[in-house]
Amino acid sequence: MEVIKMGYQNIKFPAGSKFLVTGAAGFIGSNLVEALLKLGYQVRGLDNFSTGKRENIELFLDNPNFEFIEGDIRNLDICMKACKDVDYVLHQAAWGSVPRSIEMPLLYEEINIRGTLNMMEAARQNNVKKFVYASSSSVYGDEPNLPKKEGIEGNLLSPYALTKRTNEEYGRLYTKLYGLDTYGLRYFNVFGRRQDPNGVYAAVIPKFIKQLLNDERPTINGDGKQSRDFTYIENVIEANLKACKASHEVAGQAFNIAYGGREYIIDIYYELCKALGKNIEPIFGPERAGDIKHSNADISKAKKMLGYDPDYSFEDGIKLAIDWYKENL
Repeated sequence: MEVIKMGYQNIKFPAGSKFLVTGAAGFIGSNLVEALLKLGYQVRGLDNFSTGKRENIELFLDNPNFEFIEGDIRNLDICMKACKDVDYVLHQAAWGSVPRSIEMPLLYEEINIRGTLNMMEAARQNNVKKFVYASSSSVYGDEPNLPKKEGIEGNLLSPYALTKRTNEEYGRLYTKLYGLDTYGLRYFNVFGRRQDPNGVYAAVIPKFIKQLLNDERPTINGDGKQSRDFTYIENVIEANLKACKASHEVAGQAFNIAYGGREYIIDIYYELCKALGKNIEPIFGPERAGDIKHSNADISKAKKMLGYDPDYSFEDGIKLAIDWYKENL
């Protein structure tokens, strides 16, 4: 039986509070929408379905507290409409994937930079209380030291990383110049229910699980000895809500959001094989351009300034993720 963990469930907002979740049909966005609706708040979702899935939104359409706008963050008028009468913005809309950004740098600039700037400006003009946005561990670039600590970043390795670093600089300026409380959340390898296992750019955990369930041989990029701070989705929900409660004094900054662990890809692969009862050797392919070799987060800043205290370890999360994919694939 799963242990019920409080996490974000005891976080309270004023009655009638309204949230906007951009990228609401995506993996992280749809989980945020679900959590907020369960807590009883009003939620507006925005998505253009370029990477999000309609079935992720259909789960909520019958809820009277949910409103959905189909639209693109590259359109400032849409962003203005989405931010109207909203208290808190949880901005998740973006295109992910380091390798894809290397192939399509112009599109990443349009969506991740201009789109985020549109959202910040719309939030400012609509007097939004808090603007919480998704950044990424990719901003650490080639900085070799572990754990990764805010303020010690290296040279960027991909257009995707550049877009996220630029978002953080705009966040800092919008707080300093305009008084919009912005909080950047540097996500470290988030995983969990509804993460897409399909496609060449799919994240490693859902992709491995699906391929193993189908008795296929997964490909590991490189030797599998690269390490990541895999972070279960419930911890990310907690971080977003706690950022909405954070003080103005810590606004304009970015925070590592992870569990603070370190898992090697090859170890995860064999753990999944064991959990799924499979004996399939992987294929080892070339390393991917732009990838960081090792990633592990120091989360002390988020703990101190946001009150972030992640409940779900990697072991907790991977069990829940496997159960979800077994039922839904």
